Amino acid sequence: MKIQNLVENEQGKNGCLAEHGLSVYLETGKHKLLVDTGATDAFLRNAEFLGIDLKEVDILILSHGHYDHGGGILTFSKINPRARIYIREDAFAKYYHERERGTDYIGLDPVIRGLPQVVVVGGDLRLDEELYLFTNVAGRRMWPEGNRELRVRKDGALVQDDFRHEQYLIVNCDGKEILLSGCAHNGILNILDRYREIRERYPDFVISGFHMMKDGEYTEEDKKVIRQTARELQKMPTRFVTGHCTGIPAYKMLKEILGEQIRYLGSGEELDLSAWM
Repeated sequence: MKIQNLVENEQGKNGCLAEHGLSVYLETGKHKLLVDTGATDAFLRNAEFLGIDLKEVDILILSHGHYDHGGGILTFSKINPRARIYIREDAFAKYYHERERGTDYIGLDPVIRGLPQVVVVGGDLRLDEELYLFTNVAGRRMWPEGNRELRVRKDGALVQDDFRHEQYLIVNCDGKEILLSGCAHNGILNILDRYREIRERYPDFVISGFHMMKDGEYTEEDKKVIRQTARELQKMPTRFVTGHCTGIPAYKMLKEILGEQIRYLGSGEELDLSAWM
């Protein structure tokens, strides 16, 4: 199995671009797939630099309806019109980031919905024996504080995003189960609770941002939540790969508690699971 971070916030491999976004490439026994496409065409440029031919990808999974995960979809569709693109039905709503300095649109390009290769996902979906998509995370344990600035337009008003547009991918390959989540807006602990409902076990590996990044200083309450989250993750027989919206300061706090149970995967870096068992 091959897992390569094509783009994220921090440069990992020399020569690869970094941006605020996420795109992960995987090769399994049956598939070559992408989870997200970052914000721009940087994922494609990095793939070319790394010798990865995205024309061979057969499946693209969009984790949720934000530009920093789906901004490269139209670029991808031009070089690969064959791959199926799985998108949660709620991901086509209008999403915004509302801050003191202003409100920015952070949703998808509406043109994406009309692509013939788009498969609209209404709920949990088994693609085959290797791939399973799930949704419907209801818990609010350690819900990321940064979510409170994120909005969705409903009936002409901007209201709190409930992140029903998130979906999560389970990859079953080489005897291991891997959970991939883009930003874990619904809270990584709640997502793992839902995973256990479905699978009756924890995953062997999790690849996900944890949405702990902040523009300003972390409050003592922020730090407490991050450390409490780490202590809950520490109880699990799972290894965690993070980056993107986790942010380096939060990652360092997680690392203090989780140690070798967690690592950061930068832009262009490959993850060797066999060396990390």
